[in-house]
Order: sequence, then structure tokens, then C-alpha cells
Amino acid sequence: MWKTFYIKPNEIGILYHRSDFKKVLQPGTYTYLGWHWRVKVYDLNQPEAKIENLELLLRNHNSELQQYLLVVQTTFNQAALVRLGQNWVSVIPNQLRAFWRGFIDVQCHLFNLQESLELPTEFVQQLRGIALNGIKKFQISEYEIGLLYVQNNFVRPLEPNEYAFWSVNRDVTVRTLSKIVPNPDFPLEDVLIERHPEFVAAYCQTVQLLNQQVAIARYQGKVISILGPCSRKLFWQGVEVEVIDISTDAKLPSRLIAELVSGLPEVLVLSRSSLHVCEVPAQHLGLLYINQEFQTQLQPGMHAWWTFGRSLQTEVFDLRQQIVEVSGQDMLSKDKVPLRLNLTTSFRIIDPLRAKNGLSNITSYLYKEAQFALRGAVGERTLDALLEDKSAIDRSIFDYIRQKTVDYGIEIDSVGVKDIILPGEIKTILSKVVEAEKVAQANVIRRREETAATRSMLNTAKVMEDNPVALRLKELEVLERIAEKIEKIQVNGSLDSILTELIRINRE
Repeated sequence: MWKTFYIKPNEIGILYHRSDFKKVLQPGTYTYLGWHWRVKVYDLNQPEAKIENLELLLRNHNSELQQYLLVVQTTFNQAALVRLGQNWVSVIPNQLRAFWRGFIDVQCHLFNLQESLELPTEFVQQLRGIALNGIKKFQISEYEIGLLYVQNNFVRPLEPNEYAFWSVNRDVTVRTLSKIVPNPDFPLEDVLIERHPEFVAAYCQTVQLLNQQVAIARYQGKVISILGPCSRKLFWQGVEVEVIDISTDAKLPSRLIAELVSGLPEVLVLSRSSLHVCEVPAQHLGLLYINQEFQTQLQPGMHAWWTFGRSLQTEVFDLRQQIVEVSGQDMLSKDKVPLRLNLTTSFRIIDPLRAKNGLSNITSYLYKEAQFALRGAVGERTLDALLEDKSAIDRSIFDYIRQKTVDYGIEIDSVGVKDIILPGEIKTILSKVVEAEKVAQANVIRRREETAATRSMLNTAKVMEDNPVALRLKELEVLERIAEKIEKIQVNGSLDSILTELIRINRE
């Protein structure tokens, strides 16, 4: 019995008799006698030869198969790239793979992973845009530096370029750091400094501070970081670092205050946690305490200190005149009249240190003492005495408070009772008393004026009785007043007759 097999032009076959390999069949027609012949056909458009029992066949028929197959066999520390025309295939370690020769151009490149995981540049460019098993690709931009890590261990820096690495059975990562940022977050800075000094020397500037040192890092003249004592930090090269010894004096000079406190807002944010700042306005005085001990007085201006290893407190006192209002104080006078009073006290702090050491709260102390003084002064006087001489209360309270505050560096300028508020019924009674007094005064004045008028009339009458000319003048005066009220006067006869008639009329 004959068996015929046809191999197409784009195919290749492997002839088996029973299960034994006989040969490779090129495209064409083949006829064999017997039932036990069979042919396994492979499409050459699929260049990888997925042949059953390939390893056994290669062991027994290697020389015959090698002329048709490109065999790639990798060990535990090898990997391979196979080029199939315009395509690429990656072969990871410990694999055996075969590819048909001739129909498609096939090339193989072996890589020793023990020597290097990095692919050469020419392969990286050819593999651009192609995803392959076991290969990781990275792009480092022109403004970046890459840090290559294998199994979380730093290997080397990567300059801007394209890179590809074998990542078979290994964790390969690249951490990119911007060169634009002068103080990036370097991963595991201490490890880089201790274990990779060549990288640090080539790319970085190291800052290592002692126990009583701080540092200011500047890039292009701008503050980018403030480091406290015992700090260790990496910066890119080009960063200027100023190291300051704070063992004897932690106060900042005026140039640093202008830069760190009064400068750019972002710089103030950086320095906020490192500085204690105190602004003393004009007409004020400040007190500085370090570790709970008084150090010095602070004149008007801006002051700042490094806080590392110190406890700093500052307090600012206003040296101008200040006011304490004691309002709505209800109390009884000596004659048991309920009153409500408002008191104003003005004072100055002339010795802030004595005031701070002696009083925890100056305003509260003055308010309390003013209350005591006011109650004592009002309780010793009757209502009439209070109303007649309020200045006596002021003097009494002034003397009392001045004695109380003289030992605390406080000077009392003035004390004054602004208001004495009486209850409604007391107001009514006082109004009536005042009204009665005023009515009595008015009656006295009216009587005095009436008496004076009567006396004046009697004196006038005596003068006119003894002096006819004066009487005549008085008559003319009366006539003048009458004439002012008459629109028209008709005179018959002489003026004497008119006066005579008028006099006669008045007498009737």
C-alpha cells in the first residue's frame, strides 16, 4: 500500500515511520510504501518550530536537523534574542527553542546574564516599541538621572538615554530623580553615602553636621533647605551650603533674619519649624527666656533664634499708656444706698522684668485691685458725700493702687470714676429734692426783686414830689409811650392843654 504526501511551498515536513524520525521533507510530493508512514507538516509563516520531543530528536539527529533549524538553548545564566525578519523573540534562561531556517531570515544573540543584565544600545534601538518577555525598558529624560536597582540594591546611575535590561528571575527597577530639583528625595541616602561613595562623589554634595551645627542650603541664591544638628543630606552638585555653629549663640544675624524671616514666603515655610521669631514693635520691650532662664531685654525690631536643643520663650510688653476699665460695679454707700459705678484706670509698665516676675497677669491684677479700692472708697462715704466730691474717691483709689503696684514696676497715671448710676427710686427722690430747692431759690429771688422794685418806686415818687421838673419829664415819658400805640392824633389847642386833659383823665 502506497502513501503519498504533499508539502506546500510555504511548508516543511518531518517524516516519521511509526514513531521514528526519518528525515525533513522540503516542499514537494512524496510517495512511500506501507501504512506506517506519517508526516508532521509545519507552516513556515510561523517561524518557531514547535516540534514534539525536540530535545530527543536533537540528541539523535542533531547534524541533520541543524541544517533546517536554528536551535537556541539557554542555561541558567543565559538569555537570548532571536530576530525573525522584522520581529524579535526573547528566550529566557533554561529554555530550548528552535526556529526554521531559510524561509525567514533568522538570527540569534546570546547574553551572559552573569556579566551584565543590560542590553547593548543597538538592541535597545531595534527593540523600541516592542514588548518582550523578560525584558524591561526605561526612558531617562534629559532633565533626569536614573538610579538602577537590582533586587533592591543600587547598581549604578543612568544618564539620559534609552535602556533595556533582562529582568528574568530578578527585580530590576529604575528610580528617576529630577536634576531640576536640587534637593530630590534620594532613596536610602545613608546607604548611598556609605556603600556607593563613587556615585556620591561624581553627582552629589554631602552635608554632614555635628551636634551644635545647622546648615542653610542655597541653590542659585535661594534657600532650598534648612538642616538641623546631626543631619546628613545629599544634594546635587552646585548647591551652596552654609554651616553655622550654634553652640555659643543661637541668635540669627540681621542678614539671615532678612532672608529667612522677612524674605520669600516659601523660605519662611522652610524656616518656621527651625526658628523662634519675636517681633518687638515700637514703644514696646521684649523679654527673652532660654531654658526657662531670663537672658536679656529685646529692643524694638525683629529677632530670631535657632530652636535646636533649646527652649525659647519671649514676651512683649507695651510701654505706652494702657487702660483698665472696671465697669458695672454694684455696691452700697455708707448710708446703704445701692449704687453702680464705672471706673477707669490708666497705667504704664516701666519695668517689664519686675512686672513679669511678680505678676502672672498684669491686667487682671490691676482690675482686681481697682475693684477693692473702689469698694473701700464708696463704702466709707455717704451718697451726698459721693455726689458732692467725686474727686475724693479718685484720690483715694489712686493712692491705694499706686501703693499696690509700685513694687511691680507699674506706674499709675490716673484713676477716675466715670459714672455713678443711681436706682430709679433714688433718682426720683433726688429730682424732687432738687426741684424743691430750685423752687425755693426762685421764690427768694422773686421776693427780693419785688422788694427792690417797690423801694425804687418810692424813691422815684419822693423825687417827683419835691421836683416839678422831674414830674414833668415823667409825664412826657408817659405821653411818649401812649403816642407809640396811637395811629393818629388830632391836636386842638396847645400842647399844655393836651397834657392837662390827659392828666385829668388819668386822675378820674
